[in-house]
Amino acid sequence: MAMFDDRTEAGRLLAERLEHLRGTDAVVVGLPRGGVPVAYQVAVEVELPLDVSVVRKIGVPWQPELAMGAVGEGAVTIVDSTVIRVAGVTEEEFASAQRTAAMELELRVAVVRDHRARIDLTDKTVIVVDDGIATGATARAACRAVRVRGAERVIMAAPVGSQEAVDALKVEVDEVVCLLCPTPFHAVGEWYVDFDQTTDEEMIRLMRQATSRREP
Repeated sequence: MAMFDDRTEAGRLLAERLEHLRGTDAVVVGLPRGGVPVAYQVAVEVELPLDVSVVRKIGVPWQPELAMGAVGEGAVTIVDSTVIRVAGVTEEEFASAQRTAAMELELRVAVVRDHRARIDLTDKTVIVVDDGIATGATARAACRAVRVRGAERVIMAAPVGSQEAVDALKVEVDEVVCLLCPTPFHAVGEWYVDFDQTTDEEMIRLMRQATSRREP
């Protein structure tokens, strides 16, 4: 069933669909942690700069892996009202989870950025990359966050995603590039042979490598 050996191969294949952006002022923006190895490979193959957009999922209190929203840099908040309704989450419970996610976001930004300045996205085409799109909540928050940072055109790109989430994203961004939208869709990881968790150390190493590749 798996279609990709690992995130590196997935990024290489995704880059083939983004080759037309070579030589432009586009910026690749990866979603930590798993999206960064994919984004790094896209940036290397298409020879574009790499940045990150830090997003934190707002999980249902008794089922944290189920996203009922997300927060992103620039005070961006995404709310999935359907999940909230079905899960029976109250306004107070959501507000509490949102505050917790916002505090966690600040801590993650400090770690992920590793003292690197954000790339100026003003009037640029931005390719937001993740290793997969499940509910789309994280992707939407990241795409809105890069809009806040001034992006003129936003492309959401991922190797695999649920058709429902991809369709919903099309109203948020200028273009969605997704190599595979299997039906039924259960989890991103089942489409990778190697889907080991990306560590902070690996992510920071890739970001540093991307920066050094761009230096004259």
